[in-house]
Amino acid sequence: MSSTEIIMPKMGESIFEATVIRWLKKEGERIEKDESILEVATDKVDTEVPSTVAGILGKIFAKEGETIKVGAVLAQIVTASGIEKPQVALAEVDENPVAKIETQVEQIKQSFSSNITTKSSSSVARFYSPLVLNIAKEEQISLHELETIDGSGLENRVTKQDILNYINKRNSVSAFISKPLEQPIEPVYQKPTENYTWQPTEIQKPNFEPVITPKPEPLPKTEPQFNGKFEVIEMDRMRKIIAQRMIESQKISATVTSWVETDVTSMVQWRGKVKNEFMKREGEVITFTPVFIEAIAKALKDYPMLNSSVDGDKIIIKKDINIGIAVALNDGNLIVPVLKHADRYNISGLTKAYNDLIRKTKAGKLTADDLSDGTYTISNIGGFGNVMGTPVLVQPQVGIMAFGSILKKPYVVETEHGDTIGIRHILMLSHSYDHRIIDGALGGSFAKKVSDYLEKFDADRNIFA
Repeated sequence: MSSTEIIMPKMGESIFEATVIRWLKKEGERIEKDESILEVATDKVDTEVPSTVAGILGKIFAKEGETIKVGAVLAQIVTASGIEKPQVALAEVDENPVAKIETQVEQIKQSFSSNITTKSSSSVARFYSPLVLNIAKEEQISLHELETIDGSGLENRVTKQDILNYINKRNSVSAFISKPLEQPIEPVYQKPTENYTWQPTEIQKPNFEPVITPKPEPLPKTEPQFNGKFEVIEMDRMRKIIAQRMIESQKISATVTSWVETDVTSMVQWRGKVKNEFMKREGEVITFTPVFIEAIAKALKDYPMLNSSVDGDKIIIKKDINIGIAVALNDGNLIVPVLKHADRYNISGLTKAYNDLIRKTKAGKLTADDLSDGTYTISNIGGFGNVMGTPVLVQPQVGIMAFGSILKKPYVVETEHGDTIGIRHILMLSHSYDHRIIDGALGGSFAKKVSDYLEKFDADRNIFA
């Protein structure tokens, strides 16, 4: 009898661990090759881990809720002729699965909050990720209250953003209710009717103490808190990870930045001519970003040293050209999905692949594969009105380029009849690179090559060719 180990897969260049959300299979169950056996979560994405072989799930080493390093063993799959006798107790296999699930749900409820109003034992609560449960625990949200939150995730699952939105609304309501009245309430007396003979008498004070409702205890400090003349905001988990990665990148690489001014008038004119036809025929919006990706892919073939990484005193030159694209999320955080094999697409294919990747990013449907194996990264800072920047390297890559705003400027144009002044569309390229292996001559030459590809863009190019 032999077995195969299932290990925690690589989830991306900057992800080194993941949390086991739940096992989709039990010890002793039959598993087919590529069938998902557990679900894991990172700071960027939730994903399922498939089995690399067919067999019987033997020993499970990683418990639900446990954080596991990439490369660590999750479980064993029995693959030899003895798979009909898995290493699992018969009593466990014969146990009533419904009763076992109900018991587990009740245990989770009891450990989650001591004052929870539970449902009937026949009602199984929906699944919550460890991140959502931790937030709920910190905010003193009971499981009963948690179950009232509408989820936008798969199978109505409550996402991090769902619970944060709920907390924001709850805090707003609590602040309004607990706000003291600006003026005290004066007693109002009704005027007597005409037939009533009224004799003035001394108004007696009430012989009881007024009932004062205690002010509710303040909620945990998750919203921006004001202390004197400054504002304190607690970082969320993703922001903490981003901060850590940026500091690590600056400590690892000797980063410098070069800038190149680029005349992209032909590219702008081309897009103006083809965008309506492309939308009508393909149902897709075409932006400048696919053109930028194409220019980067071509330049990486000309200068393969920029498509590399550093391992100690060795330089690893990558054969695949996989372009990471920095995308700003709605919550203000940043994520870098990867467009694989960017050099193999024509401009139409690049546009569709890029649009699909952005849609998945915005919808929160990225997989671990979408975030892994990037070899070079771009950042389109022009969308925020920025002209240039100094982008930080995504480790272990050695280059990243930021594309600034395209501005109309008076520009010197060289013609066969001499120099003239024209209104041109000008773009600034910001190229940061790792000076450990990329010197200024190479880093600057690469940026100029990207600029050349954009400046020489054919304004009459067929987008469908």
